[in-house]
Amino acid sequence: MKFRASQRIPCFTYNGRFSHTHAQRFHFTTFLRKVQATEARASLNRGGSSSNSNSQGNTLLLPGATVATIVMLGLLHARRLYDDQKIEDAREKGILEFQPDVKATFMRLLPLRSISRFWGTLTSVELPMWLRPSVYKGWARAFHSNLEEVALPLEEYASLREFFVRRLKEGTRPIDPDPCCLISPVDGTVLQFGELKEVGAMIEQVKGFSYSVSSLLGASSLLPMSVVDDNTNQDGGQEGSMDDMNQKSWWRVSLASPKVRDPAPARPMKGLFYCVIYLSPGDYHRIHSPADWNVFGRRHFSGRLFPMNERATRTIRNLYVENERVVLEGKWQEGFMAMAAVGATNIGSIELFIEPTLRTNRPWKKLLHPEPPEEHVYEPRSTGVLLKKGDELAAFNMGSTVVLVFQAPILQPSADKSTSAEFSFCIKKGDRVHMGEALGRWHDP
Repeated sequence: MKFRASQRIPCFTYNGRFSHTHAQRFHFTTFLRKVQATEARASLNRGGSSSNSNSQGNTLLLPGATVATIVMLGLLHARRLYDDQKIEDAREKGILEFQPDVKATFMRLLPLRSISRFWGTLTSVELPMWLRPSVYKGWARAFHSNLEEVALPLEEYASLREFFVRRLKEGTRPIDPDPCCLISPVDGTVLQFGELKEVGAMIEQVKGFSYSVSSLLGASSLLPMSVVDDNTNQDGGQEGSMDDMNQKSWWRVSLASPKVRDPAPARPMKGLFYCVIYLSPGDYHRIHSPADWNVFGRRHFSGRLFPMNERATRTIRNLYVENERVVLEGKWQEGFMAMAAVGATNIGSIELFIEPTLRTNRPWKKLLHPEPPEEHVYEPRSTGVLLKKGDELAAFNMGSTVVLVFQAPILQPSADKSTSAEFSFCIKKGDRVHMGEALGRWHDP
């Protein structure tokens, strides 16, 4: 006889225990979940409050930093405007002063010659025909070039370099026909001009710093100078001959600067004048003959290639003397004449039409360059190369500076021993001049 009830009793007992245990676990799990939910809500509340505080802090911090940055930029801009206004006022009064700065020192560390060679290579790349007008119009818009004067259609200039040295339409630059005038050889801005009178024949770079003409042209220059004797009056100096000038050696060139140190003070002969003209990148870049003259020789100084803008003029010493330049010397109807074409950054290449084989901005063979300049005498030695007023002479690849040094007629001393120069400039400092316009005139007595 089988008792199913006895077999089922343990089962009922087991199920009751399991249900009780399961209920206990369920209640415990529910309690834990409630605790976790409570803690989570508390943490969320704490996190929310902290995030709110952080967001409030960031909200307060961000405007503060922004305002400080704006104030700083505003102060820097105001300082720049103030400095620019001071420079503008000084320019109007003609009292720009020499002020060296850290940037000028830093410029000496840059490989400006290599940069200029790279720029020359870049500008020589041939542009696609369809792109040329857009590039040249953009350049003209940026540097205020007058494209109406261009001799050829823009599509015919294969590269930027060809566009830089472009010719102008016939009659665009009429030459002053007056035989008693000296014309401007370039388009540009007049920086300095005047008569060389003081000992050393100094040209003012800016107020507070000047450079000597003999350093600019070279120690072997034919510059008409008279040696000042300390035992005599300064006005009665002993004149040095041209042969003595040519016998000067170049061992006096400083290793730190290519400025020539003359062993004895010298005074320029009466009637020696100068004019400095700056060419901007947008100007007409060809250089013409300022008068009828005979060019006897050329002198090439392989110097540095600092920029030639106004800031560089105010901050870099011996700027015209240290930069690479090509000097032409000769004579015209009134005596000595010299023209110095001074290079600059990205303008190391100076083309000389009367000497196509000349190459400028070549790599230096030595780190320092105390070697003398490369000189060339044109044949025949008695006459050299004859140039007429307005003839094309040279070209810059962008723009730079031309310095003219020349003799001009002066009146003979009168009874009261007063001397007045008959030659007079017809320009002012800061004037814009075009090639062919008169720089100065004189009248035959």
